[in-house]
Order: sequence, then C-alpha cells, then structure tokens
Amino acid sequence: MRKTCLLLLSLLFTVAIEAQIRGNNINVTIAPNHNDWNYKVGETAVFTVRILRSNTPIENVEVEYEQGPEMYPVGGKKKATLKNGEMTLKGKMNTPGFYRVNVSATIGGKKYSNTCAAAFSPEKIKPWAECPADFDEFWSNTLAEARKVDLDPHLELLPERCTKDVNVYEVNYNNNAWGSKIYGILCMPVKPGKYPALLRVPGAGCRPYGGDVWMASQGVITLEIGIHGIPVTMNQVVYDRLHNGALNGYWEANLDNREKMPYKRIFTGAIRSIDYIASLPEWDGKNLGVTGSSQGGMLSLVCAALDSRVTCYGAVHAAMCDHTASLHGQACGWPHYFYYDKTRDEKKVKNSGYFDGINFAKRIKCKGWFSFGYNDEVVPPTSAWATYNTVTAPKEMSLYQQTAHFWYQEQWDEWVAWLLKELKK
Repeated sequence: MRKTCLLLLSLLFTVAIEAQIRGNNINVTIAPNHNDWNYKVGETAVFTVRILRSNTPIENVEVEYEQGPEMYPVGGKKKATLKNGEMTLKGKMNTPGFYRVNVSATIGGKKYSNTCAAAFSPEKIKPWAECPADFDEFWSNTLAEARKVDLDPHLELLPERCTKDVNVYEVNYNNNAWGSKIYGILCMPVKPGKYPALLRVPGAGCRPYGGDVWMASQGVITLEIGIHGIPVTMNQVVYDRLHNGALNGYWEANLDNREKMPYKRIFTGAIRSIDYIASLPEWDGKNLGVTGSSQGGMLSLVCAALDSRVTCYGAVHAAMCDHTASLHGQACGWPHYFYYDKTRDEKKVKNSGYFDGINFAKRIKCKGWFSFGYNDEVVPPTSAWATYNTVTAPKEMSLYQQTAHFWYQEQWDEWVAWLLKELKK
C-alpha cells in the first residue's frame, strides 16, 4: 500500500511539473491587408483588429487605440465598442516609413494589448545620422591605444560544461587598459585542427553566459563575451543587483563626453575579442564571423566595420542606429537618446555620432545577414530598415514581420544555418 501511495505521489508530481502556464486565452490580434505588410507610399493600409477568447470573438468589448507614424501617433487615444469583437482601422503615409496601430482591451480587470506596424516603401527610408568629421581618426586612435596593452589571456576549464566533442573555458583578457577585462566563454572543438571562429556579442543588460557549445560541436570556435569587465559564470542574483545598481542605465551615461562614454570601452572590447580569437593557434586564419541581437546587433556592425578580419556578420534587430532621427520626427533606435530629451544638447548630439550604427554600417565591406520584426517597439523597424539601406556591401534580409523584440524558432534556425554556411565555406 505504501509503495502504491508513493508511486501515485510521484506521478502527480510529474504531472504538476509538466502542466505549465502558456500564453493567454484572451488575445488581441491585428493584421494588415497585405500579406507582406508592405505598401507603397500613398497607398492605404487596412488593419483588422480582433479581440478573441478561445480564438473566437468577444462581443461588445471596449477597446482603446492609437495610430499614426511609428513613435508619433496622432489624434490621441480613442475608444470604441466592438459589437462583434472586430473592427478595421486605416492608415496612410506620404513619405517612406512605418505606420503603427496600438490596441488594448481591459477584460476582467486585466489589460490585453498588441501592436502592428505596416511599412511604406521601406527600401527608401533614409537615416538622419550625421558622421563626425574625425570618426575614423577617433576609432583608429582608440584601438591603437588599446592595443598597446597586452591581452594577457587567462583560461579556466569548466569541466561540467564540456562534452566529448567540445572543451569549454571561461576566459579573460585585457581590454583598453591593464586590468580592464573582457570575460567570455570559449568553446573549442576537441579534435585537433584549424577552425573558423564565431564571436557572439551580447544584448544590453548584465547576465551570465553559457557559451555556444552546439556551434563548436559543428567545427567552429565560439567565443561568447560579456561587456562589463566581470566574470560571466557567477550566480544570477549578482547580475540582477548590478543591473539595478552600478550598471543601471549604463547605455546613456556620459553621452556628453565621448572619452568617458561606456560604449567607447565596450566597442573596443569587442574588437579586442577579435584580437584574442586571432591569437588562437586553432583559428584557421580565414573565416571569422560576429553575431548578436539588439545591442549585440550593433556590436556586430561595429566589428564588421572596424576589423577587416571579420568575413561575415549576423545582425538581428540591431539597436543604437540613427539616434538623431527623433530630432526630425522619425523613429530612432534604442536607447532613444533624444526622443524623450527635447533639450537638444549639441554636445550629446555630436557625440552620439561616434556611437551610431549608421556610421558603422557605411563602412562595412563584408557580407551580412539582417533580420527583424515590424512589431518591435524597442528597435523600431524604421531604424532597422534605415540601417540596412545604408549598407552597400553584400547583404541579405530575412523579415519576420510579426516579431517584436524577440525571435521565433524558425528565425533562430535560419540565423544559425546562415552563419554556419558562411563560416564553413
């Protein structure tokens, strides 16, 4: 009897673990009437809005909505009652850009919302970013000064992360000054040989890293880095406290001083990571890729622009592009420096040019893969398209219109497959 009870308890515990909360039963859906979500300037986009419970319309539901050019809705928020759970909204633009619709409904005391943006002649979107006259000199001098410091690399094997095919290490080396460190996870194929390499650069924030063991198992040296000069194998709580404390808002610190702006050290650290990869005797000396999303997408642009050893890059919803667009009434990239700050501090405006993805995109000569979504409000597709349009080197784009600041499994699979194909040529 006791054994039977234990077995039943074990089964109940297993069921409890597997029964997870997934999504919402109530959803707001918004879809444009063009399957590719693209329109020509002057055309009218029709958005169908549905409020659904169990995938069927909710009758007599009240919604609140706003619409207009991306980041610049017009006419304020409006309300409507949807008798059959559905309504249509229309939008039109006379200049290239994105028209966004935001809709929310409060049901049972809980707010449900969604957004949808349609593109109008996106291939014609132009950036507003101005390039400082000494941009190239600034970054050339910055890297030359950093390279006076020996990398002095240190590796520590992480046995618990190793596999039969891949050795995994935590590595650190000097960045732009002695003791100013870059930490990362290096994954090296066990089998002796020469391999292509991939640098994975991080999105904004502060977190531990696991390393790209899978790509290394496919015969690629991988290095996944942090940017804050701290080990990347500590407990999550340490990073949470740093994110909410000393590193809170690091992305906008000292924008009025290009020498003290954190991204000067961060961008330099990404290039020094390429220096480290190039020092590895296992690197094949030919194929080197860089990839990341959001802030990591921007760092990919930086590496591709500043280092000729980079042969390919993958930039997914790249942040930090076209900072000053908002000064001209056009959607700007994260962190939206001048969208909320209307003072137009000329020193900040000028300095932002040294850290603007548009100015790096202009200088790229290797092949790139871009991917982003039209529903992204962190990295607006207006800025993503402006960046893509700026690149003159060979490039590919894979749109996943419905995504916001995340990616789908199919998008990830395509991203990884593209990198592997380019690196193994």
